[in-house]
Amino acid sequence: MPFNPSPRRQALLNPIRNWRTLTAALLCAALPLAAASPATDLYREATRHVLRDYYGWSTADLKGLTEQYGRTLDDRCAPAGDACPFETGREVLTELFAQVGDAHTSVRDPESALRLREVQENLAVPRTGARVVSVPGGLLVASVMPGSPAEQAGLRPFDLLTRVNGRPAGKNPAPAGGVREPAMGGGGDGTLLDSNLLDSREFTRLERAAQPIQVEVTAPGRAPRPVTLASATLRARDEPTLNWVGPDSRTALISVTSFLPSDTAEQFLARVQEARRGGARALLVDLRFNGGGSLTQCVAAASIFGPTQYRSRYRTGGAMYAGIEGRPAGPQDRQQPPDTAVWRGPAAVLVGPNTASCSEVFTYYAQRAGVLAVGEVTRGVGNSGVTFDPLPDGGVVSVTVLRAFWPDGTPLPAHVTPDVPAPTDLNALTTQGQDTCLNAALVALAAGQVGRPPAQPGSLNQP
Repeated sequence: MPFNPSPRRQALLNPIRNWRTLTAALLCAALPLAAASPATDLYREATRHVLRDYYGWSTADLKGLTEQYGRTLDDRCAPAGDACPFETGREVLTELFAQVGDAHTSVRDPESALRLREVQENLAVPRTGARVVSVPGGLLVASVMPGSPAEQAGLRPFDLLTRVNGRPAGKNPAPAGGVREPAMGGGGDGTLLDSNLLDSREFTRLERAAQPIQVEVTAPGRAPRPVTLASATLRARDEPTLNWVGPDSRTALISVTSFLPSDTAEQFLARVQEARRGGARALLVDLRFNGGGSLTQCVAAASIFGPTQYRSRYRTGGAMYAGIEGRPAGPQDRQQPPDTAVWRGPAAVLVGPNTASCSEVFTYYAQRAGVLAVGEVTRGVGNSGVTFDPLPDGGVVSVTVLRAFWPDGTPLPAHVTPDVPAPTDLNALTTQGQDTCLNAALVALAAGQVGRPPAQPGSLNQP
């Protein structure tokens, strides 16, 4: 397999790389077809990419399903004829992909595609600086950008926004439980939609409008209070943050909310080095609200615990991603000692239902190096990768195009199974300030508990 993947394959788990190319592609793809409609144009283009490129783990009959749901689309579009809208096409595609059974393969509308582009290219956009996740009861503040309007207004991680501009916020519980946000390359999250509840997507929409946002904040030990959040022009990405926790405040907690930005591994390594300089005795990496990102970035970031190799297979050929000392590995690194590591002390990774895709990959490699995984079973899309292809409506279709393997050829697992089961109790977190998952990790590290027996390290030029 080639060490350096081709330019197209380097986009795996990334949004579309060249948005000028995207614009041109959209103009071509949007040309009307005879006896077609916006909905059928969308359906044909999305299914064309899937039928041509899909190489995930699903055994579904893609051709048969495409024909079946094509007839469904015809029935739904019959009343509108050639005016059948894009939205109808997306609805039918969503139903089709649910039958495929691969959460990495999905259709994204234009707004979702724009959000992916904003983060990947780290654009300057109006933001409050608070990253929120829809949970039952409100919007959970997953992170707060230092120096942002949200921080200046007193917002802190794990505050709960119960109302936004007078509307109740959050989501209804999923039938099977768990708080799930969409993975970077994934599809639906099992949420029961309620148009009366303002969700995280609509909150971001309000931020981009750059108008003051009125919220009601619930925080442990404090009465609910109204807060006005302003927006400022900030970078779209959230950089990894370092905090100190534990009885003696000597355990470093690094929160990483996405591996999508192109310098995530560099930023993460900088926080690890900062923790070392600060005398950290143990390291916690919080990936509970990380929906994935770039394979290059998560594989490189995981190599702080030791060299990493991620081998992939496509319909034709394959590629390898590798990391060493917290950065992407190149051919010049093949002679590096196989036991190179940046962090050798006690460590744990916090995971949960929102830990998906590339953040699952990070955790797999951390576990192989003897690092504990603490929390809940993850989303289950860590054994595959995707490309994002443009659609006529300005959205994208996420297509699973690779299967992932360890260097010895063994398939990566779909889910991360934690070494220490410790669900995040949202009620305890938002009302008492008790982070049950974090506390379990601190207890396990204090007791000297370690993860799985470390795998025998391999050379970067291992066949």
